[in-house]
Amino acid sequence: MKQIIGILSFVALALGSQAQDQVETITIKTSIACDHCMKCDDCGYNIDTSVRKAKGIKKVEIDPEKNTVEVTYRTDKTTPEEIRIALSKSGFDADDVKADPEAYAKLDGCCKKD
Repeated sequence: MKQIIGILSFVALALGSQAQDQVETITIKTSIACDHCMKCDDCGYNIDTSVRKAKGIKKVEIDPEKNTVEVTYRTDKTTPEEIRIALSKSGFDADDVKADPEAYAKLDGCCKKD
């Protein structure tokens, strides 16, 4: 009987931990000024690496035509607000979170808003 209770407890814990590993995707509005951002070290690479500094990031997709960054993340590891802050630290706006001024100043001229 103790073995059955132990097994049931283990199964319940395993199922409970899987429920916490939920993955969501958010789309963040930004402002990508250059037309070559996916090849530009300051845009595509910088955005990708900055966002991935937040824990639990699964995928980052940049759409320069729509000025959006789509991020798939684990909800038990990070929040949309933390992702927006990470994006702002790359020098780009992230929805209502303004770009970090120091990071923005370091961007190439083609990457800055006119």
